[in-house]
Amino acid sequence: QVPLVESGGGSVQPGGSLRLSCAASSQTYEWKCMGWFRQAPGQGREGVAHISTVNGVTSYAASVSGRFRISRDHFKDILYLQMSSLEPGDTAIYYCAASTYYCDSALFDERNYNRWGQGTQVNVSS
Repeated sequence: QVPLVESGGGSVQPGGSLRLSCAASSQTYEWKCMGWFRQAPGQGREGVAHISTVNGVTSYAASVSGRFRISRDHFKDILYLQMSSLEPGDTAIYYCAASTYYCDSALFDERNYNRWGQGTQVNVSS
């Protein structure tokens, strides 16, 4: 099993920016969709954004649309989440995930994602 390793979390003031990265240790051609999820304290895990590894099409949760941007460097096999205009409500543990389903099937259902990173903490507060 190829692990996913997130990095880039930290503490930031409201309105600030962070970029999360998710690296795989080797090429994973069977992954068709990769995404970011987050889990705030006391809440369930929610999908934030996903990107097709086939055609690069992206999708975002309404709560982050226009503020977050997901991208992938397919040469380096690194997934990114650029987060801007951060709000206290964005405080959570952020996880990257990979799916062998196409994104229009995987959607934001965590049950459809086969591989998960260990998570990275993002804190937004003044």
